[in-house]
Formats: sequence, structure tokens, C-alpha cells
Amino acid sequence: MDKQTRIFVAGHRGMVGSALVRKLKAAGYEGVITRTHAELDLTDQSAVNRFFASDQIDVVLLAAARVGGIMANATQPGEFLYENLVIETNVIHAAYRAKVDRLVFFGSSCIYPKMCPQPIREAYLLTSELEPTNDAYAIAKIAGLKLCDAYNREYGTRYVALMPTNLYGPNDNYDLKNSHVLPALIRKTHEARLHGDPTLTVWGSGTPRREFLHVDDLAAATLFVLEHDVNTGVFNVGVGEDLSIRELAQIICDVVGFEGELQFDASKPDGTPRKLLDVSRLAEMGWRASIGLVDGISNTYREFAAKYEEKFATPSFETAARA
Repeated sequence: MDKQTRIFVAGHRGMVGSALVRKLKAAGYEGVITRTHAELDLTDQSAVNRFFASDQIDVVLLAAARVGGIMANATQPGEFLYENLVIETNVIHAAYRAKVDRLVFFGSSCIYPKMCPQPIREAYLLTSELEPTNDAYAIAKIAGLKLCDAYNREYGTRYVALMPTNLYGPNDNYDLKNSHVLPALIRKTHEARLHGDPTLTVWGSGTPRREFLHVDDLAAATLFVLEHDVNTGVFNVGVGEDLSIRELAQIICDVVGFEGELQFDASKPDGTPRKLLDVSRLAEMGWRASIGLVDGISNTYREFAAKYEEKFATPSFETAARA
């Protein structure tokens, strides 16, 4: 891929989008194109069409999405389904109309059935029922990857779908009302240490198992796919290892320096019992994640702590242990 390739990163202010911009620029790509929401509302079909008609785009990285944790998904299913469907259909169709040859669509491991075999292979998609606490978001993401596949088959485009496991890293969402489990635990644990709390309560039983990928590894996998001409298909992106929410909480306590007692509120939902991705397809091509979980959490916590007083020092809420 030429370093002058014009690459539109949709959602560049989010955790995934900002990681993609960092990775592309570090690799020497000079044609990175971004638009803020004020400059381009991706839910506005006419505006999206005008953008693609006027800007010569070679590659689209579709990282824009409405995202949130278990509480947000459970209480706002309409918004999650509608907004994600509108964003992905607007961008994918406008890209096709503008003859954009390559596109990477970012989904989520929540697209897979709640009770499917572990580790989860791409072939398990749509083999049984989804986890009901986030089925609206999952359905939207399934529609997006199926739209990419349909355009590839009908129009000969080269649109790839990457399905990352649970992500964390710089620019994560630490709002405890709608964040995911890892950033929520980082903030909750930090505040518990600051306040000298004797206990830290986590939603759920602590037994569900999750896999966590640093967002910079996802950006590296994306660049690998683009530079190695991986043109179609669905690919899991993860580390191939998981741990329980209880184990995750203990790691975060160790990193933050919280010495109180962990408590688990089993009256709150656990979500899917286990989500471990089979990452063999990309591994066979030569890509593997390189950032270890403890190192990744430590780096993420340092960034969070440096910005805490400015951005996050507000009344806290219970941690929603969801991934």
C-alpha cells in the first residue's frame, strides 16, 4: 500500500479510531483523512454521500459506532441498533458508490452466540441465540459484516471485517454508567484507593471469563491486513487467552495499589459466561498480538491517572462488570 494512499478513518476521536491514526502516521502514511462529527455526521446519508463524492478516498477504516457497557446496551437498545445500522449502511454504500476499493469494518466479539463452543471460530456466527443484554448492538454489527460480504460478492469490492475481542487502551470510556468492564474497574479502583475505601464492589459473580486486547494491537492487525492484501472475509482479532473477571479485578487492584477487599454483587448480570476467540486465521498469516495484559493495563492506568483530576473527578457509580 502506497504511503500516499488516502485513508479515511471514520470515528478518529474514539479509542479504536485514534489508535488507527497513531499507527498509520507512525508507519509513514501521509494521506490519513479524518472528520469530526461537526464536520461530517455519519448518520446523515446526504452528507456522507457528498463527502465521498468530493473527497477521493482509497481506503475506509470504519471505526465509528455507538458503543457502551451492559447498562447502556440494556437500557438503550433502540439507539444502539438504529445508530449503528445507519452509520454502517451510509458509509459502506457511499464508499461503494464512490468506487472505494478497500474498506475495513470493525465489529465485536459480541456478534457470536451466547453459548457457542470455545474458543470461538468465525464459523460459529449465527449458529444459535445471542446474549440478550447486547443483542441490539450485535445485530447491527452482524448486519455490517454481512453488508460487506454482500457487496464483495455482488460488486467485487474488497471489504474486510475484523472482529476484535474486548478492547482497552488510550482514549477509552471511563464513564461508569456506560463503560466496559476494564476501564470501569480502573476508575472504580482508583477512586476506592483515593478515598481509602475498605472494599470494592464489582457487578456480577466474577466468574465470567473474558479476553482483552490492547487497542494498539488492533491497529497493528488492521495495518497488517491492509499491507498483506487480505481482501475479503471475517477475521477474529484477539490474544487467544482469557481470564475471569475476578482475576482481572485483582490485576487492576495490584496495578492501582488498592489493598482493600474485593466484593462481587451476584444479583447483577454476568452477561455471556465466556468469550474467547479463536485467532488462528490471522496467526497462520503471520500476525499475533504483542502487548501483554499487565503491561497494557499498567500503561493505560498511567494515562488515566495523569488525566483523572481534569477529566474524571466526578461522583462515581457502581462498576458494571461487563465485557
